Amino acid sequence: MWDKPTMTPAQINNLRRVFHVMDYFMVFLWKIGLGRLINCWPAVGGRIMVLRHRGRKSGKEYLTPINYAFVENELYGAAGFGPCTDWYRNILANPDVQVWLPDGRRRAHACDVSDSPSRVSLLRAITIASGLAGPLLGVDQRKLTDEQMGTVAKDYRLIHFKLES
Repeated sequence: MWDKPTMTPAQINNLRRVFHVMDYFMVFLWKIGLGRLINCWPAVGGRIMVLRHRGRKSGKEYLTPINYAFVENELYGAAGFGPCTDWYRNILANPDVQVWLPDGRRRAHACDVSDSPSRVSLLRAITIASGLAGPLLGVDQRKLTDEQMGTVAKDYRLIHFKLES
């Protein structure tokens, strides 16, 4: 199993590249109408939504699949590669986004809530909802204590997506 905290920067960059290639495939599946199917077996494939966001420098629109969880009817996602994650930096500059969920597309306002007192439990919910992606990144979310989870996910950025009515 990958152990992200002990991976070298080169290994983390290689893993980021692998995920970046997989992102194109996931967005393609959403575009052809298979978003619901992707989410039908969350224990394996995870809960994946597509985030439509605007580039902080280019102004170009991007589509990025991310893992998510609904906790108490609120939508959360996480940037597992931390504050250097491109989509994360984009939403800080342009927080009005669109999310593609299995039940449809919705406008949302993204807000970094990484300092939330509920951070660890929310990140645990997202990593559980990520299926095999969490363990691939070295987060065995079902076995870690809260302290261990907080340490492993210390660089993760926690995002709340406030859905518009």
